[in-house]
Amino acid sequence: MKSDDEKIENIEENNEEEKVLIKKKTVPSSHYGWFPDKRPISELMNYGIVIIDKPAGPTSHQVSEYVKNILNVRKAGHTGTLDPKVTGVLPVLINKSTKLASILLGSDKEYIGIMHLHKDIPQYLIYNVTEEFVGKIKQIPPLKSAVKRRERTRTIYYFKILEIDGRDVLFKVGTQGGTYIRKLVHDIGEKLGCGAHMSELRRTKAGGFSEESNMITLQTLEDAKYYYDEEGKENFLRYCIQPVESALKSIKKIWVLDGAVNSICHGAPLAIPGVYKLDDSIIKGERIALLTAKGELIGIGESTMSSKEIIMNNTGICAKIDSVILKEEVYPSVI
Repeated sequence: MKSDDEKIENIEENNEEEKVLIKKKTVPSSHYGWFPDKRPISELMNYGIVIIDKPAGPTSHQVSEYVKNILNVRKAGHTGTLDPKVTGVLPVLINKSTKLASILLGSDKEYIGIMHLHKDIPQYLIYNVTEEFVGKIKQIPPLKSAVKRRERTRTIYYFKILEIDGRDVLFKVGTQGGTYIRKLVHDIGEKLGCGAHMSELRRTKAGGFSEESNMITLQTLEDAKYYYDEEGKENFLRYCIQPVESALKSIKKIWVLDGAVNSICHGAPLAIPGVYKLDDSIIKGERIALLTAKGELIGIGESTMSSKEIIMNNTGICAKIDSVILKEEVYPSVI
């Protein structure tokens, strides 16, 4: 009888924290699908994401409409509302990628902003009080919000004071998705006993994307589309549009053998014989991404087994698909 270690054919190190377990050795077929970074432009605009440096003025919805019109695509949707005056990282999903919006909406965010205090407050007290807001906090969304005004629990991962200049406090904050920074600043002001409001805010990270993640302006996107349409130059547009798979940094993954892909695209669950490799820390009931052996996103689903159970067994259903991204018939039913 094989030991547990012998049942795992190989282990690849993705990074310092994450391992991928090889269930079956395989070579992806060159006849079907595309490696994400090798997709034709037409396919990239079906399965892409654009990281916009949102300017002050337009709403997030308006920015999404601008992207839709510039690229001449059917759908475009942002992944987390920013107030009109707020700037920074705004991922915009296009066409079939818009099905991922719910995943990115709840992803962690980071902001840099200025909190203006309404009275002079000793600096030590500002540091002490802001530290009290790190961890789980209670928030009631502001009057002008897209959700019901009921108390919610949100996590503040860090609140770092970068500089204090009189009554202006420059800060960096990391938060769980759905945290209202304007309300957070207001509540800190209440706790300080002086009142406070947010005078400036910029989002620097969202869903694994940052200001260094090929973030572009709307003008840059428009120029890239012009060069593609008028001169046939793809390189600028390829820089602007990232494969949708780049949005999956924070979600666990199972890679699927070519022969099982099309049935999943038709809504069938994934059985263990169809597994190529998987992240080693998947737990039962966890939200996961299903990918082809080439790394193309098939869709989002739920694990019905843990990584250990998948590795240790040869039969059984290990994942079900909830939202299919990849088109049917890209891969044949029998390979």
